[in-house]
Amino acid sequence: MTTFNDRERGEEAKFAHDQDMQFRIQVRRNRLLGEWAAAKMNLSQAETDSYAKSVVQADFEEAGDEDVIRKLLGDLTSAGVESSDADVRAALDDKTVEAKRQLMGEV
Repeated sequence: MTTFNDRERGEEAKFAHDQDMQFRIQVRRNRLLGEWAAAKMNLSQAETDSYAKSVVQADFEEAGDEDVIRKLLGDLTSAGVESSDADVRAALDDKTVEAKRQLMGEV
């Protein structure tokens, strides 16, 4: 019975670790997306930092990525930057890969 309990604890620990990593990847990705959008809007460094944090916060509004995509599209359009849903989604995919690479490099 001990082997089964050890295996169960191991699976639970792996699940918790995977969930934590997924969360960290999303937060890092959103920060990178904010920096990407800020560069397109020609924001200063201080404004970029603040904007990147606001993108991270936007992701807590609802499950999934749609809240972040909506925020980025709205902000880019308001700033007069030509962008499409496809552009933002492509950046989201690129920044997801970049965030994973950055976090794997830290481990």
